[in-house]
Amino acid sequence: MYIIKVKGKAKIPDYIQLRDDNFVLIAYFRADRPLKNIEKYGLEGKEEALQKLITELPFGKLQKLSL
Repeated sequence: MYIIKVKGKAKIPDYIQLRDDNFVLIAYFRADRPLKNIEKYGLEGKEEALQKLITELPFGKLQKLSL
């Protein structure tokens, strides 16, 4: 799974995209709000680590998600 942080403009907030190994979009959510149904993506129990990663993630750089 891959993660990328997308910079918002004006009234549009920053967003996070989660993509599978084929780079197909599987989740899209605001960077300032927690992801709902996180267990659906196999990330249950990793909420704090994911939030920390999101705050440190540079905009526009696709990274392999490893928590």
